[in-house]
Amino acid sequence: MAQQSLTFRGVKDAEQVNRITTALMMLDGVDSAEVGRHGAEIDGCARRDALIRAIESLNLGIKVS
Repeated sequence: MAQQSLTFRGVKDAEQVNRITTALMMLDGVDSAEVGRHGAEIDGCARRDALIRAIESLNLGIKVS
């Protein structure tokens, strides 16, 4: 199982953190996701670009890297 890290800029509150967590956990290949206001640690075999697209699709105005 691979672990990936994402960094966020612009996450404002717990509701956004919860929405990001849900979006990541719904992806095939994600076994777990620890999400906070400044980033996420994801375990599983999901592709990095799929993780970023899932977050960007929420249209929260968050910068992901």
